[in-house]
Amino acid sequence: MNNKDKSEEINEMIPEDQEIQDELELESDLNKPQEEVKSIEEQLQEDLDREKDKFLRLFAEFENYKKRTTKERMDLFKTAGQEVIVSLLPIMDDFDRALKEISKSTDKELFKGVDLISNKFKETLKSKGLEEIKTKEGDAFDAEVHDAITQIPAPHKKLKGKIIDVVEKGFKLGDKIIRHPKVVVGN
Repeated sequence: MNNKDKSEEINEMIPEDQEIQDELELESDLNKPQEEVKSIEEQLQEDLDREKDKFLRLFAEFENYKKRTTKERMDLFKTAGQEVIVSLLPIMDDFDRALKEISKSTDKELFKGVDLISNKFKETLKSKGLEEIKTKEGDAFDAEVHDAITQIPAPHKKLKGKIIDVVEKGFKLGDKIIRHPKVVVGN
């Protein structure tokens, strides 16, 4: 083989190598868009995940808001008439005092009439959520429930720190104490 033949052979090889190189470049160019597509797809997925998270947080906030306002509304309905009921408590006390005095008289019909009105009045308030706080002599004194108006020496050792007398009844409206019972405590 002479030099001329060798050079022709080399020239023939170069185009083949060039074709291979062109093909490699083409493949790398084809891979680049796939990588770009993948990165775009990943970016879109991240954006979607971020928006889902925002949506879920906003939805949870809204649900909490609904629960809170519903609870506040229910509490408002429970205690809506509190001012009116508190202003009627002295009238209930007057009924109790009147019944106590009328029971001493001989006119039993008058007692029955006033007792009927008093019971109807109490039942109406009870239907609105008013409940008497049961307190009697000998009960343990609880500063969170009872209002001690005075302390006197206990007539018995058993009544030390206990309630000796109930001066004024206490009432609750729902779970809230609207008037504490006024009591005398033994010391």
